[in-house]
Amino acid sequence: MGFMKQHPRQAFLEKGLRRIAIAVCMGFVAACTYSVPSHAQTIRIEATTKSMDWNAVALAGGHVFVAGPRWTGFSGPAVGLLTKSKEIEPFPDADWNGWKPGRDATHRFVSVNALHVAPDGTLWVVDTGTPSFGGAPIPEGAKLVRIDPATGHVLRIYPLGPEIAKAGSYIDDIRFNGTHAYLTDGGKAALIVLDIKTGQACRVLDNDASTRARTDRPIVMDGHVVESHPHQALLVNVDPLEVSPDGKSLYFGPLEGPWSQVPTTLLDDPNVSSTDLSAAVKPWADLPPIGGSSMDTAGNLYFTNLKDNGVYRRDVSGKVTRLISDPRLHWADAPCLAPDGRLWLPVAQLDRLPMFHQGQSRSHQPFLLVSIDAHAGQVKRKP
Repeated sequence: MGFMKQHPRQAFLEKGLRRIAIAVCMGFVAACTYSVPSHAQTIRIEATTKSMDWNAVALAGGHVFVAGPRWTGFSGPAVGLLTKSKEIEPFPDADWNGWKPGRDATHRFVSVNALHVAPDGTLWVVDTGTPSFGGAPIPEGAKLVRIDPATGHVLRIYPLGPEIAKAGSYIDDIRFNGTHAYLTDGGKAALIVLDIKTGQACRVLDNDASTRARTDRPIVMDGHVVESHPHQALLVNVDPLEVSPDGKSLYFGPLEGPWSQVPTTLLDDPNVSSTDLSAAVKPWADLPPIGGSSMDTAGNLYFTNLKDNGVYRRDVSGKVTRLISDPRLHWADAPCLAPDGRLWLPVAQLDRLPMFHQGQSRSHQPFLLVSIDAHAGQVKRKP
């Protein structure tokens, strides 16, 4: 994650308003219509824990997997399998979850920030390799781990060397498109393009305006700007990302927004210059600070709005619908859309950790893993 001083700005959403138009300054303009479903949304609690601050969930191979970064200070595994009795077992095994300072990190998780299921059904683990908040990745720590979710067999490890995961990098999240994977670096502000077959990775849009967080868009929660240090607003560079259903566009942006889009053909071509790639980046959507996102096969984007503890859906026309707003969803992080249409949400409460409050925890225990109906308020078409 990156850090810069920020100043409060006018709230993204005014409580009680159902429809607003948003104009984004600095030449980045978008208009969205906001609405609220006519029926009440219900939260279903899937699991709870006091041992880990989960910020990632994935459903694969008939199992539920959760993960949480090491720097939160909890004792749970870096990656866990949720059993039928709602216990958390280390996945794929205890040794992979047994890293400690001084131990080799090649075949152990250092600090996991994301889980994602690839189109082929395999589970991918994003290891930042960064054991401390804002620290540098340790040798062999930053990597991607591809696992068979049914057996726990590690299929391949993709190291992210110091030329990719630099000092100050925070490898954040991952999405897939054909033979390529795309990752975000929330610390050093860049996209990472990985050739899945060869294992070769490269940094693109390094410190580009589209990947850098802006100082006029702070993260506001509980009526206050979230600060990394006293009087220093938390700033997270490029973080969420999604691939369009047709695979032609990558959507991405800083945690604080706004989002941009770029053709994947240009990302995948190593011969495209940085100047030409930057020129091809276009505005896509003005979204508020979010905890995470998920996109379905129709192109609907589901995202968590940090300011109002809400979950929203943006359809392909740009219309945004609030599915739910509930205080229990405080910093609901990266959602996972299940095949049955339920959206799973790990509630991380990251801004309530002691490091953001002079050593005093404000987290509400236990941590919740919940799900909601992602299709709420949608008009079902007749076949």
